[in-house]
Amino acid sequence: MPKLTIDGIAIEVPAGSTILQAAEAAGIEIPRFCYHERLSVAGNCRMCLVEVEKTPPKPIASCAYPVGEGMVVHTDTPMVRNGRRGVMEFLLINHPLDCPICDQGGECDLQDQAVGFGSDSSRYDENKRAVKDKDLGPLVKTTMTRCIHCTRCIRFITEVAGVPELGATDRGEHMEVGTYVEKALSSELSGNIIDLCPVGALTSKPYEFVARPWELQKVDSIDVLDAVGANIRIDSRGPEVLRILPRLNEDVNEEWLGDKSRFSIDGLKRSRLDRPWLKKDGKLQAVSWAEAFSAIADRTKGLSADRIGAIAGDLCDAESMLALKDLMTSLGSANIDCRQDGARLDASRRDFYSFNTSIPGIEEADAVLLIGTDPRKEAPVLNARIRKAVVANRAPVGSIGPVIDPTYKTVHLGFDPSVLNALHNGSHPFADTLRNAKKPMIVVGQGALARADGAAVLAAAWRLAASVGALTADWHGFNVLHTAAARVGGLDLGFVPGANGKSVAQMLDGGVDLLWLLGADEIDTARVGANTFVVYQGHHGDAGAHRADVILPGAAYTEKSGTYVNTEGRVQRGFKAVFPPGDAREDWTIIRAFSQLVGKTLPYDTIDALRARLEQANVAFSRIGYLPRFGCSDLTGPSGDPAAVGDAPFALAVENYYQTDAISRNSPTMAECSATKPELAAAAE
Repeated sequence: MPKLTIDGIAIEVPAGSTILQAAEAAGIEIPRFCYHERLSVAGNCRMCLVEVEKTPPKPIASCAYPVGEGMVVHTDTPMVRNGRRGVMEFLLINHPLDCPICDQGGECDLQDQAVGFGSDSSRYDENKRAVKDKDLGPLVKTTMTRCIHCTRCIRFITEVAGVPELGATDRGEHMEVGTYVEKALSSELSGNIIDLCPVGALTSKPYEFVARPWELQKVDSIDVLDAVGANIRIDSRGPEVLRILPRLNEDVNEEWLGDKSRFSIDGLKRSRLDRPWLKKDGKLQAVSWAEAFSAIADRTKGLSADRIGAIAGDLCDAESMLALKDLMTSLGSANIDCRQDGARLDASRRDFYSFNTSIPGIEEADAVLLIGTDPRKEAPVLNARIRKAVVANRAPVGSIGPVIDPTYKTVHLGFDPSVLNALHNGSHPFADTLRNAKKPMIVVGQGALARADGAAVLAAAWRLAASVGALTADWHGFNVLHTAAARVGGLDLGFVPGANGKSVAQMLDGGVDLLWLLGADEIDTARVGANTFVVYQGHHGDAGAHRADVILPGAAYTEKSGTYVNTEGRVQRGFKAVFPPGDAREDWTIIRAFSQLVGKTLPYDTIDALRARLEQANVAFSRIGYLPRFGCSDLTGPSGDPAAVGDAPFALAVENYYQTDAISRNSPTMAECSATKPELAAAAE
């Protein structure tokens, strides 16, 4: 490791590091526009100039210059300062005077650097150039006259997102960034180029002229619109959420965020439930909380415990699921289930239903097998990690199920589960690829499990993982990729049918007389018996509310403090950004209040007491934000029979990435995104 001195500070850095990286390690900030630590080096803004002793007497771009043994670097000399001022002067020759109306105002790197290196006058009298704006779709607004040609957006879309749709045409002052043929960006990660843009050339189209950053209240939270659990920041003003941005978490989402998670927030203020409703004479009427609770309590009287059931939805927090489970237990019912889609998940062991490799562990994989899943649509941020492994490790990827385009090269192995047997017995060519890999990774999607033979598919995938060396003492290569933020937390809490309990399918097909739906909107409500009394507790007037006899208005994830467990089993906590609308309340408090009315008072009055109960239910809830890595010491597989797999082809769990839940289905922005995709628009018609 070479040793060098930067501004009098001696530092030792890994070989191959650049001067800019060494300066960052020493705590010295060097201004930059084009450099980004997660993208390839472009070296085209020249703002990061430094002076190096014993080199030709000229400023050097530190982002592209490797360190050397004994190097002495100066980052603040007269030559360096003059060089940076010259660069800033060139950048501002054509930059428009848009700051008062630019959405990037207050968060603009160019503004910040202009304070340090800009001038109060210009030596140029020529007219500023003008560039036609590009239409990149409903999410990204362009003002290309502001573009400084840093190429961050081009490099991100090509290298991280894997959809090379942006590029530069022409040269010099005539250079323009855009799509070669005008079209909407097709990447599910396209919104990240807004964060990457150091000027106001790329901004959020739905957020255009909405607010200034200093007007916003900022609260940390967790995204629940897929199962990755991306760390986010919720920006609000008054009672309204105006913006969602990613937070840095190297172990989960790095600094990226999917478009649905970022832009679907306009669905939070549409079709909201803000008061209790009770069906009278076939019509829902607004009532008080007491009247709604009384109607439910009256219905429970005289009902056998095995005729009461509860289903938890995909966006639920762990606190509300535990409260509902405790309520059902106090009523004597074992009819509970959190698997709305009917996935045959084995909840007896955590590694049977978790993404055991972990999200950062994906980067170590040198061979990948996808079974009934399209990570690009089901978890785009996680898919970017798989792409990183493919690029860095040259990891081959095999896919079983429908033909997909996950932004990296895949080998399509077949459509149905019979391929699993062929891989296990070695008759399929891809079997040698998995066996020769040091760290093979198998990913099973919900499309492979939400079918009649799902338990057999799960067992067959585990058996395959064991046979190809994916289950060792220091590597756990068996993974279940979930699509629901609440699923792993529900399984951790045992929100599955107890002894003689009924599953979702059994409850829907007349197995219960009173059905409590906790945000459960992805079920087939047409299957619910005509005589079944349905209690819907949720935040949107979606499918569950349309079938309900009683509606209890709950809080969305931005309106409550909640605990969530992502697909890898990492426990994380989000916090309240705004209050629920009208008479809506946090979900666990609704269940606690009802339990008191029916004489089954739950033993917690505060969120802290409920979280203590969470830790009693499963010790995993005591590890907030921390996920230990485990190998596999017990090769005993799930309860299914691998020989019982059928021959029906796999289907995908997510067809339309932009509309998967009650929030995104009520989002006009997500509807517009769906309309820009020809295959989705054709399906809608």
